[in-house]
Amino acid sequence: MHLNGTKIFLRTVLPSDTDNLHQWENDRSIWPVSGTTKLFTKKEIEDFISDSQKDIYSTQQLRFMIILSESPDKKTEYPVGCIDLFDFDEQHRRAGVGVLIAEEKERNKGYASEALKLLIRYSFEKLFLRELYCTIHSNNTDSLQLFLRNKFTITEKLSENKYFLQLLNK
Repeated sequence: MHLNGTKIFLRTVLPSDTDNLHQWENDRSIWPVSGTTKLFTKKEIEDFISDSQKDIYSTQQLRFMIILSESPDKKTEYPVGCIDLFDFDEQHRRAGVGVLIAEEKERNKGYASEALKLLIRYSFEKLFLRELYCTIHSNNTDSLQLFLRNKFTITEKLSENKYFLQLLNK
């Protein structure tokens, strides 16, 4: 599945993404904002990718790779990150959202915002969700601004260092 934007497109995770996901998931510098607490083996990543080939209704999650529309070498795909729906709740029509631009040099170029816009549209128009939400650490100002710029609102301060944001499909 592809969701096309201007600078980027989103596609489902493929076995060829194993090395990138293994590296990103095990990058301890992003653990404080991702919620990751343990290293993942390559086998665990391969199993995750295998499961991700199933539909969101059976796995309650969906991950897309964020791929530059025009790769630097003009020949191969250039993944810059990923965006997820997680804790998908079909009955209440809601899901959590997480986004990562993995390489620091690729941040602040609008890729995350474009990916989020594509995911919001897909979630509301194709999955018929009523709500998307996320939890963001207060010191992660870039992510906080990303979600606020994309019409999420802070609905709760969970603790001294976390906010709960949501976007309702009205």
